[in-house]
Amino acid sequence: MKIELCCCTNTLLDEIKHTEMTKKIIAMTYRLALESSEKVDWSVVNRAIIKRWSISALRDIKKMAWSGKCFFDKRRK
Repeated sequence: MKIELCCCTNTLLDEIKHTEMTKKIIAMTYRLALESSEKVDWSVVNRAIIKRWSISALRDIKKMAWSGKCFFDKRRK
């Protein structure tokens, strides 16, 4: 079973603008968007992440998203 995230760009932008959303949560949605068949405007999303946090935060989010580590709790063994 494959999960599809729809409205990827808008979903990410909406999450980024809400201050209660953490980088880990954004990374989770970013990962789902990477897996989606829907087109994503990555330049707009990445600029929004940089505007809210920083370039290094964008790197961290991408690293978590690409590795899939954003979905794993560090406390679990």
